[in-house]
Amino acid sequence: MGAGIVGAACAAECARAGLKVLVLDRGPIGGGTTAAGMGHLVVMDDSPAQFALTSYSRRLWHQLAPQLPADVEFDPCGTMWVATDEQEMAEVRRKEAFYRERGVKVEVLDGPALAQAEPNLRRDLVGGLCVVDDAVLYPPSAADLLLKQAQAAGADVRTGVEVRSLLPDGGAVLGDGTRLAAGIAVNATGPWSPALTPGLPVRKRKGHLVITDRYSGFVRHQVIELGYLKSAHAVAADSVAFNIQPRKTGQMLIGSSRQFDAEGTEINQPILDRMLRRACEYLPTLGRLSAIRCWTGHRAATPDKLPLIGPSLDSDKIWLATGHEGLGITTSLATGRLLADRLLRRSSEIASEPYLPARLAKGAAQHD
Repeated sequence: MGAGIVGAACAAECARAGLKVLVLDRGPIGGGTTAAGMGHLVVMDDSPAQFALTSYSRRLWHQLAPQLPADVEFDPCGTMWVATDEQEMAEVRRKEAFYRERGVKVEVLDGPALAQAEPNLRRDLVGGLCVVDDAVLYPPSAADLLLKQAQAAGADVRTGVEVRSLLPDGGAVLGDGTRLAAGIAVNATGPWSPALTPGLPVRKRKGHLVITDRYSGFVRHQVIELGYLKSAHAVAADSVAFNIQPRKTGQMLIGSSRQFDAEGTEINQPILDRMLRRACEYLPTLGRLSAIRCWTGHRAATPDKLPLIGPSLDSDKIWLATGHEGLGITTSLATGRLLADRLLRRSSEIASEPYLPARLAKGAAQHD
C-alpha cells in the first residue's frame, strides 16, 4: 500500500527478490508526500541509527545513479551547513569529527572560503561544513523509476485504487468492498498510515515549500543553517529554518517549516512569511527574485524520529514502512532493502533492529 518513493523502493526490492508484488495507491505514483518533498539525499547524525540508515541509503543512491534517467535530475551538489557564530562552528567541528571517523567525506570552510563557495550568502557568516557526497533529485520521477524497475521484475502497479482496511491475514479490503488476499501487506502510506494501522504512533507534520523562477548558479549546494537541527527537533511549537536547494532546471526550492496538528493543505501565510524572511536573512538578495509556486505537504513523524520498518505490533502479516519524517527520500532505498532482507530472512548490511516497530512498544513498557 503506497506508491510513493518508500513504497516504490520496497516494491522494487521485493520484486527483484522473486516475490509476487502488487502495489496499490489511491492517487498517482509519487503524488503524496513524495511530490511535496525537496528531494535531498543527506547523511544525518542525530543518532547512531539515523546515521546508519542515511549513510547506507545514500550509498545505495550513488550506486543507482548511473541508471537514473535525466528526468530524475540527480545532482551530487553536496550539502553546505552554515554557521553564524562560534557556537555553531563548534557544532561544525563536532560533525566534522563524527563524519570523518565514519568515512564520510567533509570539508570545513572558514568565512572567506564559504563566501567563495556561496557568493550570495551574507558576509558575516563565520564558516560551514560541506558534506561532499550529498545530492538532490526530483522525487516523483525517482519513485516512477523504482516502480518501473519493480514492474520489470514482475510487479503489478495499480493507481486510483482506494484501500479501506488491511486484514490480519495480510489481505486488504478495497474501497468498493473487493477483498484481496496476500501473504503480507506492507503499509507504506506515510502520513496516512495510521488510517490503515489504527493506533500507529505516526503524526502528520506539515511543511511549506517555495520554488523560484530560473536563476542558475545563485546557490551551488543545498545550503542549510545549523539551526535547522533545532527546528527539526522542535515538537511543541511551529518552527522555520533556512534551507535552500538548487535544481538542475536553474530553479531553487526554499524551505523549511514544521507544524504539528495542521491537517489541512492550505498555505499558512504567517508561517510562509516567517520562512521566507529567514531565508532572506541568509541570502540578502533572494527577495529580489521571483517565486512561481508555493505548496504544502505532510511528513510522517514518529516519537523517536526513526522510521518503522518491519512487522506491525498487531499482526506479523501486516508490515510497516512509514514514519520517515523529512528523510523518506534519502532513506527509501535502505528501507526497501531492509524490509526485503527481513521478509526473506537474509542478512542485512546494517542492523535492522533500531527500526523495528516493536521498539516503540518496548519503550512504552519501560516508560510505564
